[in-house]
Amino acid sequence: MKNKQKYNCKSFLPNINEKSKILILGSMPGVKSLGEQQYYAHPQNRFWKLMGMFCKVYNLHELTYQNKLDILLKNKIALWDVIQFCERNGSLDSNIQNEIPNNITELLEKFPNIQYICLNGNKAYSAFKKHFPKLLVKYKCYKLLSTSPANAKYKLDDLYQEWQQAICLD
Repeated sequence: MKNKQKYNCKSFLPNINEKSKILILGSMPGVKSLGEQQYYAHPQNRFWKLMGMFCKVYNLHELTYQNKLDILLKNKIALWDVIQFCERNGSLDSNIQNEIPNNITELLEKFPNIQYICLNGNKAYSAFKKHFPKLLVKYKCYKLLSTSPANAKYKLDDLYQEWQQAICLD
């Protein structure tokens, strides 16, 4: 039996500005994303295609990383993770151990325009609920289907239908 090594994982800085009204929170970037130092870098993750549909930039997934982040901000969408540090073997959320949360409360105090919190997948939701139960009451929070390739049973159109309740762009 192989000895599975746990790796220390550290999330990225938030992508947010004073105009952001929607905060999308993932759990912790996967191995590919950590290696690239980019949110949702795995080519099978549907996050950028989904955001392209909402932002009406249908080639968003093909643009440079900085352009992707800028387009989210232009559409008042902020991006971060619930977990700041953890140990994990591989990319699966089910392998996350010894999690330490990001200071989401402080972020929301610094950026008071945030009205909606979108939790990308079950782990993001359960970690948020565990560490920030008061924020579940204070904000309009949505537990959404994960865009991860591990959640492949849902097609992009299924994700769009589910996320549409939370991503209200004007």
